Amino acid sequence: MKPRNIAAHVMEPTAKPFLKWAGAKRKLVGRLLDLLPVTGRRFFEPFVGSGVVFMNTRYPASLLSDSNQDIISLYSVLKVKHEEFIADCKRLFTTRNNAAERFYELREEFNTSRDPARRAAIFVYLNRHCFNGLCRYNNKGEFNTPFGRYDRVPYFPADEMLAFARKLRTAKLQTMDFRKALPQAGQDDVVYCDPPYEPLTATANFTSYAAGGFGQQDQRDLHALALEASERGAVVVISNHDTLFTQKLYSGASRLEEVLVSRTISCNGQNRKKARELIAVFGEVVRSESLL
Repeated sequence: MKPRNIAAHVMEPTAKPFLKWAGAKRKLVGRLLDLLPVTGRRFFEPFVGSGVVFMNTRYPASLLSDSNQDIISLYSVLKVKHEEFIADCKRLFTTRNNAAERFYELREEFNTSRDPARRAAIFVYLNRHCFNGLCRYNNKGEFNTPFGRYDRVPYFPADEMLAFARKLRTAKLQTMDFRKALPQAGQDDVVYCDPPYEPLTATANFTSYAAGGFGQQDQRDLHALALEASERGAVVVISNHDTLFTQKLYSGASRLEEVLVSRTISCNGQNRKKARELIAVFGEVVRSESLL
């Protein structure tokens, strides 16, 4: 396997995602970019979420996937309809709709609608009006995050949506599990994985982002597939909480870094403390001084 070059190319400020997202990597993008190869054939993001890392990369092609069908459906509609879809979303951001009664009416419509474009527009509304942008589903697969109770109509991210739509021109979108995405990565591909994190405590587990949850066996499967992809010539970067489990799991990584990241899910801003994370790199990576 040939070594890869990485450069200290921190980009400030980073391009912003248009979705609010639990665990979004905007504050960590610069560090992640330092660890990703400068060049590559394709960029893979099997847990694309808000897509903030994708937005700040410059690879010629990308495969964005997620097990959350609502995310991929939203991006698919945005990719095709651009300004028309953005205008549809904006019409939902009104004073009348910034109320609990209307929020729950629209949430119910979202959970029962079969119209992809309408569901996608409501998803943007829910994301900006629900509690902290938390994407959560019940056992029936219904979106169940409560109303966020905002004093003012939440910000509508028109410019961010348009920028994302333009970036999607070079991307392929697929709803699929990481077990189907990672085996497609090979020589000269670059992969960034931001899976549901291993919980820091037994009571802090959040795995209801998609049906089925995400347990330790899923973490082991992801690690195994990352190793296999690196053996085929890809570079795979995974971020996760820094726990005894992940330390042991990633102990054989080509590179392992510890970082402190602020958490923004707590409803009490004064209690939002920094958490320790690990960034594991799989694949042969070298730093080229000529690129610094």
